[in-house]
Amino acid sequence: MKLSEIVEVLGARVLVGEDQMDKEVNTCGASDLMSDILAGLSEGCILLTGLTTVQVIRTAMVASVGAVVFVRGKKPPQEVIDLAKAQNLPLISSPYSMFVSCGRLHDCNLTGLDGNR
Repeated sequence: MKLSEIVEVLGARVLVGEDQMDKEVNTCGASDLMSDILAGLSEGCILLTGLTTVQVIRTAMVASVGAVVFVRGKKPPQEVIDLAKAQNLPLISSPYSMFVSCGRLHDCNLTGLDGNR
């Protein structure tokens, strides 16, 4: 699934990475515990989170996450946006809750980090 399709399905807006909307994503992880993301097979996945801290971007970079989606319409501070831009990491903000966002992506056949549906 392309990031542009994810943006559409989640009724989201792109904060960083407009030029990367053709990037393909097949897995999704959702957590506010960054240790869960580090423990999973998250390379190339999208990360859904309600956290808007610099630590999210750092975790995403260590785990090779393909994009970050902030749920509940959250917009991160400028320092987070700047770091993501410097790391070439797409940031997306969805108005939906984490539960609804995950459900919408599940309906589009994305799998969890472990490959299960």
